[in-house]
Amino acid sequence: MVEITGTGMNGLAARYAAALYALAAEQGKLDDTIAQMDALGRAIKASPPLSALIANPLTDSTKIGPVLDEALAAQGVAVLVRHFVGVVAANRRLRELQALIEGFAAFAAAKRGEIVAVVTSAHVLSDTQRHQLHARLAESGYGTVRLVEQTDPALLGGLKLQIGDKLYDTSLKSRLNRLNYSLKGAA
Repeated sequence: MVEITGTGMNGLAARYAAALYALAAEQGKLDDTIAQMDALGRAIKASPPLSALIANPLTDSTKIGPVLDEALAAQGVAVLVRHFVGVVAANRRLRELQALIEGFAAFAAAKRGEIVAVVTSAHVLSDTQRHQLHARLAESGYGTVRLVEQTDPALLGGLKLQIGDKLYDTSLKSRLNRLNYSLKGAA
């Protein structure tokens, strides 16, 4: 497995992220590429039909690649990002596109000295909750933090926060599981 030093990433996402980052930096389009990859990731998450199409193992990625390229061009996405998606499709890795986008974001954040925190909550965080979380992380000694937000309705409430190897779980589901376990032990 290939590991990119200082990022904690390895494997497929690390290779693709390093290649795109190096190419964007070489062309002087790093900030634009980071912003467009982030926007692409949000667009995929926001569109259930697109997410389903990309995740479907029966989707012929060689045929869908040109269609995606046209759709991205119509949205004003830069050639570099469109070519990246085209390479992913040509290599039959379209099912991993969302993970590759997230891997690129983590790689770029690590290169810029940012800390990536994955926040999983039962519902989408409000702006106030997001600002409070940033403030708490800053108080805890984490300087520049980039939040990657995920939702999991099974958590019922609260959230899970993962920073590197550390996992902070304050979800209602985990609390109920711990209570259930302690009640079984007391009986």
